[in-house]
Amino acid sequence: MSSNWFFRVVSAALCCVATLPANAQNPLLIPDTLVGPNIQLNVAAGTMNYFPGLTTPTLGYNGNILGPTLLLNTGDSVTFHVTNQLNTATTVHWHGFHVAPEHDGGPHQLIAPNTTWSPGFKIRNRASTLWYHPHGEGKTELQVTRGLAGFAIVRDAQEAAFALPRKYGVDDFPIVLQSKAVDVLGQFAIATHEDSIMLVNGTLNPYLNVPQQVVRFRLLNGSADRTYWLGLSDNADFSLIASDGGLLSAPLVTNRVRLSPGERAEILVSFASSTIGDSLDMISYASELPHGIIGADTVGLGANLIGEGYYTNPLNGQDFRVLRLHVAAPTSNPILAIPAAFDPVIPIDTNAVDEHRHLHFAADTAGFGEVALVDGPFHINAQPFNMDSINIRTQLNHKEIWTLTNATRVAHPFHIHDIQFFVLDINGNPPPPQYAGWKDVILVMPEDTVRFVAVFDDFANDSIPYMYHCHLLHHEDDGMMGQFLVMNPATGASDAVHNSVEWTLFPNPATDEIQLLWKGNSMRQAKLQILDSQGKIVLNQSFPANGTVNIDGLSAGIYLLKVSTREGVSVKKFLKR
Repeated sequence: MSSNWFFRVVSAALCCVATLPANAQNPLLIPDTLVGPNIQLNVAAGTMNYFPGLTTPTLGYNGNILGPTLLLNTGDSVTFHVTNQLNTATTVHWHGFHVAPEHDGGPHQLIAPNTTWSPGFKIRNRASTLWYHPHGEGKTELQVTRGLAGFAIVRDAQEAAFALPRKYGVDDFPIVLQSKAVDVLGQFAIATHEDSIMLVNGTLNPYLNVPQQVVRFRLLNGSADRTYWLGLSDNADFSLIASDGGLLSAPLVTNRVRLSPGERAEILVSFASSTIGDSLDMISYASELPHGIIGADTVGLGANLIGEGYYTNPLNGQDFRVLRLHVAAPTSNPILAIPAAFDPVIPIDTNAVDEHRHLHFAADTAGFGEVALVDGPFHINAQPFNMDSINIRTQLNHKEIWTLTNATRVAHPFHIHDIQFFVLDINGNPPPPQYAGWKDVILVMPEDTVRFVAVFDDFANDSIPYMYHCHLLHHEDDGMMGQFLVMNPATGASDAVHNSVEWTLFPNPATDEIQLLWKGNSMRQAKLQILDSQGKIVLNQSFPANGTVNIDGLSAGIYLLKVSTREGVSVKKFLKR
């Protein structure tokens, strides 16, 4: 009897637990909130008891699983103190935030065990629902799956001018959707399609008491790879009011909203005409998902061409409940009407575009055969992710059109750091109304071409990059990711890293010193700088004649060694233990 068979039996049994009747349900966890100019986040291990006789190891920020909701205001200056209490490194990426690359929390801003990372920045986003999660090299799926994720809610004066539900946990609810696979020991598993356990806000079999009035749901897909097609069990209409980057120009009346990994959406549901004591469900109508999306009935060419367990998973291609809703008494001063319109969203025009980029998604089939066509590894422009390679260099305030072409058999949610963009068209046609606002994630269907326009404003750094990648976490960890620099010509920095001088450094990782090796004589007149993960220069000197650089006084972490010669600038990364 194979271990995979045993895993499927256990998953099926636990799935039965996850679909118990309503009287066996649990109240939905509403995360605590944090406010203020200094916010402490402690990353630590925890446990949860989801299943009889099993303890599930978890990770959380300031608790056993997930993290507190950060309540922020546009224009605030906030310093986050992230203390890593794990026995392994982590990062915290501020997903959707418009921040400098040294504060972005990608794989270059590694937080070593027993250290604290303290990025400080001004909140520049408009009112929106954002989130934070790990983004370490090759470890994103593992750490997110075990529980590291949290909401961030940004508020501003424009959003405050409208009569909207905004009493957190009363009529304004954060809802993070995550499907999980569980092994025989009750542990969350990764790199599998056995994710038959549905958690909402880290809660199994959740229910929520909603007041008899208009209620706001802030929806976040925090799953590793599953897409949701959300609606109500009575097929009633609701109003989509916001996408990733904030409010739309007007509410979109609909009865379905699609949410791929990393995406957010805000919806208003009116329970004003419901009877107190009524119950209904929020459903993922997976039977309606188009082929090719993880969660649909078919991906790729069918059975055996996607990871084992996909076609036996009861959540794939079948409708299922994500949250039971019980109608309760209204609050004082309830919101009973939905605004007809919001401030107009002004799209980025496509005049005077500085650059056109083309990104091609394809499977790396070498040595992997047909399985690679749906389960990866996948690459962007035939290049696997490399921490030491810059894939794209742009310039500060450049306006660019990016064209994404998906030549694979699976849909990929594409995410770009730093900026929000506007979707121009999909296969030459206008995008659906859901994509009419600011976005930072877009689901690119198999064989589709998507174009978007963006402006790379406010932040530039000639050494520290941002990321772009597929937000299917297994794909990201397997190398479906690239890096881009935003250069500032006004600083005199070259917009291209030179390769005319061959040099290397060793050992890497290092403890007390690093040795530099090079060819030729141009390094003799070079200048050397070491920058920490936040871009601060911690060493600035002439190039050492013997090639030895003392790093004994540096704290543990990732650093950039920057060498400047007359030919240009060259940067390499190293890890100080």
